Amino acid sequence: MRRILALLLVAACAAPEAGPAPEVRMVEAVHGYARLIGPGEADDARVLAALAAVPRAAFVPGAWRHAADEDRALPIAHGQTISQPTIVALMTHLLALKPGGRVLEVGTGSGYQAAVLAEMGARVFSIEIIPELAAEAAERLERLGYGTVAVRTGDGGLGWPEEAPFDAIIVTAAAPRVPPALVEQLKPGGRMVVPVGPEGGIQRLILVTRAEDGAVSERTVTDVRFVPLTGAEANAG
Repeated sequence: MRRILALLLVAACAAPEAGPAPEVRMVEAVHGYARLIGPGEADDARVLAALAAVPRAAFVPGAWRHAADEDRALPIAHGQTISQPTIVALMTHLLALKPGGRVLEVGTGSGYQAAVLAEMGARVFSIEIIPELAAEAAERLERLGYGTVAVRTGDGGLGWPEEAPFDAIIVTAAAPRVPPALVEQLKPGGRMVVPVGPEGGIQRLILVTRAEDGAVSERTVTDVRFVPLTGAEANAG
């Protein structure tokens, strides 16, 4: 018995200390994301808290869960990806969300970005053009406690007219141009973040703002790389 106790004590002493939780490690990796916006910009603590609250591993295929806390994009089903956490943080930050704000997401994917938006207190309407991804994301979001996120299958480039206008719109695939239909569904005072550019080429992350008088302005934030947007906007220019 003494020998067993001694071995247990040695094993306990030799065991490595548990490191920080995966979400904590991931948030540590994205600290400083606001530098991509411009000099003097600071990270939003609410955005970092939302990323820490959402278990990214639950949105990643089993073969890639070991890398869920890493700051990089990862493959999901149907040739799509789950975005790099730094880019998720950046795009969420640029929306300048207020609790209760209505957000349209174009490109549900795994549902991860929608969950982050929900953690920010947004009312999320998410459109996915691939039916299987839409169904899987809706089930996953419901199971993880994000049942308030509305998910439907459709052409996200055309928006969700029945639920418009929106306080914010986020597009998670690269369009050849800023989709006009989405600009029309943006409220005065609203913001849209959309990557624009060709597949495999230079893509720019564009911040679109609509002033209270309806005037629309665009600003390039940084270069990015996204999968291409499909649907009616895919061949627009």
